[in-house]
Amino acid sequence: MSAILTKLLLVTPDWVRSLTGERQPNVFWAEYVVWPLIQIVIVLFVILTLVAYLVYLERKVSAFMQARLGPMRVGPWGLLQPAADGLKLLLKEDIIPLKADKTVFVIAPIISVVAALVVLSVIPWGAAWATIANVNIGLLFVLAVSSVSVLGLVLAGWSSNSKYSLLGALRSSAQMVSYEIAMGLSIIGALMFARTLSMSGIVEAQQSDGIWYAFFQPAGFLLYMISALGETNRAPFDLPEAESELVAGYHTEYSGFRWALFFMAEYAAMIVTASVAVTLFLGGWSFPGLSLIQDRTIFVLVSIVVFAAKVFALIYAYMWFRWTWPRYRYDQLMELGWKWMIPAGLANIVLTGVWYVLALPESAGGLFGFMQAAPGQIDGRLVPTTAGKLYFVVTGFIISIPIMWVLLATINRRSRDFNLQEQRQLQMQLRRERLEKSASAQEADGTP
Repeated sequence: MSAILTKLLLVTPDWVRSLTGERQPNVFWAEYVVWPLIQIVIVLFVILTLVAYLVYLERKVSAFMQARLGPMRVGPWGLLQPAADGLKLLLKEDIIPLKADKTVFVIAPIISVVAALVVLSVIPWGAAWATIANVNIGLLFVLAVSSVSVLGLVLAGWSSNSKYSLLGALRSSAQMVSYEIAMGLSIIGALMFARTLSMSGIVEAQQSDGIWYAFFQPAGFLLYMISALGETNRAPFDLPEAESELVAGYHTEYSGFRWALFFMAEYAAMIVTASVAVTLFLGGWSFPGLSLIQDRTIFVLVSIVVFAAKVFALIYAYMWFRWTWPRYRYDQLMELGWKWMIPAGLANIVLTGVWYVLALPESAGGLFGFMQAAPGQIDGRLVPTTAGKLYFVVTGFIISIPIMWVLLATINRRSRDFNLQEQRQLQMQLRRERLEKSASAQEADGTP
């Protein structure tokens, strides 16, 4: 029984088993109750604290980019500003519009926060016991549960009985439907190499291959990051809020702590999408030289630090994009998603499949034989040889990206520019040409 638990779950520290008074092989309470509860409490405390300080960090980053100081008054360097903001929001009056649907109005922000926090349970924050649950469909669980957060935004906009909130909710629903498809397509290329939906299994696959999948899937990584910006309503895709157009969008009528819940959901979603990107494309908690650490506890703690550093690098990129790129118009947002992102995702899947099949051994129907069975692999997964790694990097960067670019340029040759006025002028010019051609044909035929 102990061997089965060790294989299916992650190993519980010995001090937890001694705390529950259990001995091998009966480790039910330690494995299923006590240790998961400890992990959940630690993860929630750390993530919610990070959410508060990510707001502070974003204000500091924006101040740095605009040659300002940012928050400086509350505590040294303004470090207590998140606590002051949280206290202020708790003490503010909770206002519910008179004609709002009160039940739905109250539930909506809770749905968004819960959907963002539940998926934290399958994120591999580090090696061994640093993950709450290692399920074999972890990535599918993340995509399914995180997509529920849009329901909170839609319900918030509808229940507020405000035209601004309703417009923000409609925009959010259309945006998330569009960019969820692109996000789902962008990860399939990495899954072709990993051959598992387990989050921890994907990290182990990259360790076994000896390379991060961002090098095999540069197009997939780029598509995922753009889709993640759209999924989290971050600039330049913050159309559901769009202060210059919709006041505050779906949360216009919210105040106090309920308003803070939406911000918690947004920043928690940023952490989740960045964590999934790190797990899928940047090797998760693995890093060259990390295996040299002999002490198991130190190894796990260092792996957590490595994972956190990668996540913060991507979150900083989110903040950088916000203060660098102007907001897209709504037609531009939809055109980018449906005419560029989704075709690019489909093309990436097809090209990755072609390169992968060609790299298989001849016994498996391949041509080049750049894949081989790794020693000790019991799941039948093939890993690339040294030449195979170079092959996939070259095909990913030098061949796939130009082919995708030519394909997308061909598909969108009549909509190369996002300027609606130019598009209308183009359509009018085409119409004039058709009329002139029709008139010329009638004159040639001698018809009136």
